[in-house]
Amino acid sequence: MSAPTPAARRRLPAWATSFGTQIVVGLIAGVLIGLLARSMPKADDGNPNWLVGTITTIGSSYVALLTVAVIPLVFTAIVSSIANLRQVANAARLAVQTLLWFAITAFVAVLIGIVVGLIVHPGANTTVDAGTAAVPKSTGSWWAFLTGLVPQNFLALGAKTTITNGVASTALSFNVLQLLVIAIAIGVAALKVGEKAEPFLAFNAALLAIVQKVLWWIIRLAPIGTAALIAKAVATYGWDAIGQLGWFTAAVYIGLALVFFVVYPILIRAHGLSVRRFFSGVWPATQLGFVTRSSIGTLPLTERVTERNLGVPREYASFAVPLGATTKMDGCAAIYPAIAAIFVAQFYGLDLSLTDYLLIVVVSVIGSAATAGTTGATVMLTLTLSTLGLPLAGVGLLLAVEPILDMGRTAVNVTGQALVPTIVAKREGILDEGLYNAPRNGDPFADEDRDETAKPATSEEPATAAEPERVPANA
Repeated sequence: MSAPTPAARRRLPAWATSFGTQIVVGLIAGVLIGLLARSMPKADDGNPNWLVGTITTIGSSYVALLTVAVIPLVFTAIVSSIANLRQVANAARLAVQTLLWFAITAFVAVLIGIVVGLIVHPGANTTVDAGTAAVPKSTGSWWAFLTGLVPQNFLALGAKTTITNGVASTALSFNVLQLLVIAIAIGVAALKVGEKAEPFLAFNAALLAIVQKVLWWIIRLAPIGTAALIAKAVATYGWDAIGQLGWFTAAVYIGLALVFFVVYPILIRAHGLSVRRFFSGVWPATQLGFVTRSSIGTLPLTERVTERNLGVPREYASFAVPLGATTKMDGCAAIYPAIAAIFVAQFYGLDLSLTDYLLIVVVSVIGSAATAGTTGATVMLTLTLSTLGLPLAGVGLLLAVEPILDMGRTAVNVTGQALVPTIVAKREGILDEGLYNAPRNGDPFADEDRDETAKPATSEEPATAAEPERVPANA
């Protein structure tokens, strides 16, 4: 008796088993679970109820899995990228174009933030209590960029010990900017060594393939992670605080929407690419950024969609996307600080001059690089306020809605981090438009097991030049 065919075994329609459908179901389930958890009473000891604790643990564990993949992925991908870029004549031009488009998109985003802030007047239309003003624990500094470049150890790891109720706990962290510096230095050194370094480069390429396979397994858990993270957001974030900061929250999301739905599509169409294909390709990373609120945590997925869905060559994407995850933040470093600075000035009755608005633009365009070692919206905002001479205590006024705003900001950040490499690759004639426009049939990426060598090359990327640089798709 012959075995049943795959079509016969699959009883559900394709749309019901697709990754996209699973994500949507995860979002809906997360909202429902979050509402249920929010309605349940707290535990007898005053701690969150068991359901909140469960979804918090599942969500944080999923983010931890993604974060664990960052160090091996960034290191091996950057080293492999440098090794492959020796075959690309315009490597330096790619780097310059990437930084240029980072600046261009940040410039447009901050202008939108300023215009929205001046129209909405968020600081004048608020009932927030002035007593909530407080100086944040960490502040931005232009000096942080230079000190952040110097690696403290081989893997750019850091440790922080805190004592709570007499119990000491130590948490490890890492600095992606320092990791980039280390990987670039090792990659360049390997090229300088020459033939003796070939075994190391071969080992690095094999390790990269293994890391990407493990990452693929983690990505398949995204629907579960998404449900837990959005449930925690609904159950624990301060949604009620929007009442006092409603106009400010609306202003920020209006600015984010204008960049996401207007600026990005215009740039995509201006380069002759399909807007629908871009957003369908970047969607897995965008939605994960929304629920995780972490560009670094989403970095592995952002890099993967940039390569596998948008057709950006791996040797370029593995450089541009990690760099963007630390310095390319249209949401956190452009729109948000512009509107927040206007809010603080209006709240305290201070007038901003034309020079002040120009300073907001300058800080937003280059300031995210200055705070890359300690990146974050609060740090970026303090850098903006200190540059303008506005009271840093104003940051405390906005903390009530910080988690709500951070979701939208991170989604825009992640989308922009995939957009710029796509634009640059298109301009430089190295974008795989066949892969960019390839049908995904509900999957997050093109077929994992398809033969990459059989894929037809685009007119801008001859097969003889590009194929040796690609890692097989089933890696």
